[in-house]
Amino acid sequence: MGEAALSLGSNVGDSLAALRCAVSLISERIGAVTSRSRVYETAPWGRTDQPYFMNACVVSATSLPPLDLLDEAKAIEREMGRAERERWGPREIDIDIIFYDDLVLNDQRLKIPHPLMEVRGFVMIPLLEAAPGWRHPIYGWTVAEFARGMDAPGVTPKAAL
Repeated sequence: MGEAALSLGSNVGDSLAALRCAVSLISERIGAVTSRSRVYETAPWGRTDQPYFMNACVVSATSLPPLDLLDEAKAIEREMGRAERERWGPREIDIDIIFYDDLVLNDQRLKIPHPLMEVRGFVMIPLLEAAPGWRHPIYGWTVAEFARGMDAPGVTPKAAL
C-alpha cells in the first residue's frame, strides 16, 4: 500500500458537488481516503480570466502503482465530464497527484512530487490540512514548513469536503 495526496479542483458547474463526487470515486476506485482538507475558493492560477476555483486535497491509501493511479484519476475526470481545453483553463474536475509516499518520479507522463506545488497556494493550503507532516523527498521540508511563510491571497475556506 502507498499513500498518495491528490489535489482536486473545479470551476465549471457545481464545483462543490464535483469535488464531493470525485472524493467518492477516489474512495471506490483508488483507495480509502484517510485524510481530507476543507474546500477552498481560490483565484485562478496561470490563466486568470476565468471563474474562481473550488480546491481541496485528499490523501488516499492505494495499492495502485503511480502510473496506474494517474490512469485511474484521468478516467474519473473523463467520466465526470471533463472537457479538454487549453492549459490552466476552466475545468469540470481536475485531479493531480501531488505526492506518492516519498517517491521521486520523473516520467514523461507523470512527475512526482508535483512540480511547482510549493508555489501554488491552492495546492499547499489544502495539503497543509490533509498532510501537514509529509516531507518533500527532494527539498526535505514538511508541508507545514513550506506553508509557514507562504503568501496565499485568494485562498479562502468555504465548506467541508
